[in-house]
Amino acid sequence: MASFRRVLPLCSSLSGTRFSSSGVYERFGANVCGYSKFTSSVHTVSKFEEKIKRAEADASEDNDDIDNIRREFDAAKRSFLEIPEALKAMPKTNPEGIYVNRGLRLDLIQVYGFDYDFTLAHYSANLQSLIYDLAKEHMVKEFKYPEVCMSFKYDPSFPIRGLYYDREHGCLLKLDFFGSIEEEGCFYGRHQLSEEEIVEIYGTRHIGRDQARRLVGLMDFFCFSEACLIADMVQYFVDAKLEFDACYIYEDVNNAIQHVHQSGLMHRGILSDPHRYLVKNGQLLQFLRMLKEKGKKLFLLTNSPYYFVDGGMQFMLEDSTGNSDSWKELFDVVIAKANKPGFYTSEHPFRCYDTEKDTLAFTKVDTFLKNKIYYHGSLKSFLQLTKWKGPEVIYFGDHLFSDLRGPSKAGWRTAAIIHELEDEICIQNEDRYRFEQAKFHILQELLGRLHAVIPSSKRSEAYKLLMGELNEERQKARSMMKRMFNTSFGATFLTDKGQESAFAYHIHQYADVYTSKPENFLFYSPETWLHAPCDIKIMPHHVKIPSSLFKTSRCSSMT
Repeated sequence: MASFRRVLPLCSSLSGTRFSSSGVYERFGANVCGYSKFTSSVHTVSKFEEKIKRAEADASEDNDDIDNIRREFDAAKRSFLEIPEALKAMPKTNPEGIYVNRGLRLDLIQVYGFDYDFTLAHYSANLQSLIYDLAKEHMVKEFKYPEVCMSFKYDPSFPIRGLYYDREHGCLLKLDFFGSIEEEGCFYGRHQLSEEEIVEIYGTRHIGRDQARRLVGLMDFFCFSEACLIADMVQYFVDAKLEFDACYIYEDVNNAIQHVHQSGLMHRGILSDPHRYLVKNGQLLQFLRMLKEKGKKLFLLTNSPYYFVDGGMQFMLEDSTGNSDSWKELFDVVIAKANKPGFYTSEHPFRCYDTEKDTLAFTKVDTFLKNKIYYHGSLKSFLQLTKWKGPEVIYFGDHLFSDLRGPSKAGWRTAAIIHELEDEICIQNEDRYRFEQAKFHILQELLGRLHAVIPSSKRSEAYKLLMGELNEERQKARSMMKRMFNTSFGATFLTDKGQESAFAYHIHQYADVYTSKPENFLFYSPETWLHAPCDIKIMPHHVKIPSSLFKTSRCSSMT
């Protein structure tokens, strides 16, 4: 008890206190004087010490995590010095392959339909310069743009297919699969906007529904010259410090481009020098003849006038056919000036075209005749006259909206012809590209782990240093991949981070299959079943390079 009293020197009595059988006292109604304060302070010190120890343990764990990631990063950098043999041994993707979004049984396809421009007809790179020059000349002469604009030159290294133009802000945008602006994919004129400038204009990199209404997609074969001319005109007004409405720039450029096409300026320019603009193609004739031999029906459906199609087909096939008119014998129906995409929804009648007199007949078209040419018309009339059922028809076209959206909604099967596909697959097959892609994935993985294990409230100088180094290396890998495709906007189908672009989304939406040219079907039997891959990654031609290819070399570097 003496020791007990020494613990409680200020207590005058123990009234109201009882002892338990274990000898521990209990006080009723109030705390024992002094003892509660003492134990409270002891507990406070104890909790403080525990917090310090826990913080030290957490800091130690955080440092261990950072050190581990640092060691993996250093090992990865050593493994980056050479391309792993496993990566070199990876199979290559076929640049001339047919890639499947939705399964297609060719044995069920009885009718093959084709667009002309950039589908049956292959053009050289010179065509975009011709369209650009004719359009800028029209803008200067008819719309009274400054004479200095005549000095502008088409730049093939600047545009890609699938960009969007913002009619309010005047920016050219490359969007990803989810509708967000790519970090380095926004240009005002020829000036690439930084991420801060993008956020200042749009508030965020994601394009909302209201903002999307201001955007126009540049998707067809005119899009290259159109995007370049828009950017050059915007840049001129910016440099000259002149006020302008971005919407007017688009309207004027688009009207000039349409004039070049609809007035026949482009058609006459191409036919005046076909060797400069058209690419001869013996394989095309071989493909069409193969279909006819298999009993398939063929039709041609194009917005171009007949004289232009006839001149181009004769030139492209002249080395393979003896008779200049023999190309028409390959088709059961030939329709020109169809006015797609209105063709798919209108009820315009067909008119028979007299190729000798260059006139349209007034008699009603109630059947399609071989070796006759038809103008205008509609999908509804076409199906009534041919009796061809939707699922047995496949239509090939290059324009996702004008060519393929209507047929896909009508029940036809669709094949997108994307000429850039071949070059992009060849680049993706290169070891140097796959090497940079694997590096990017490794660095992305390390950055993700670093973010995950270190809370924002505990980010030390060591963390910030490692984060900066990882981001710098990742940016280098991303820039390397981008420059392999296009220095301004990168790849057509991919963003710089390896995700699918908005253009890829539209292909997935409207094309059952896609390939670089129709004659690639020569490599497949007409009875082939084309299956979508089980491990489809949205776009089946993409190869994802796994970071695990480097793990063996990284582990050996760490030992």
